[in-house]
Amino acid sequence: MDSYAPTRRDARPKDGSDGADGMAVASFVLGLIGLLAFNIVLGPFALVLGGVALVRGTKRPVRALLGLVLGAADLMVLVVLLTMNKGLLLPFGS
Repeated sequence: MDSYAPTRRDARPKDGSDGADGMAVASFVLGLIGLLAFNIVLGPFALVLGGVALVRGTKRPVRALLGLVLGAADLMVLVVLLTMNKGLLLPFGS
């Protein structure tokens, strides 16, 4: 009998997604959280992860697109808050 030693390449998913589904979900979650806090950091991360997930062929393209939209919204909220001189976070108090 031939001995078969699995290689690192064999550990990849069979569908070829290379973790793209996880990136799509992470993009969505980071974009959502970025609307409330740390939008200067989480917005660009959501944009990058959503774009990479779409390029790699995720099975969840809607979540990746939502991550892209939310990441762009994070940056728009940041611009509006900075224009209004309110700082980087949404004001929760009065």
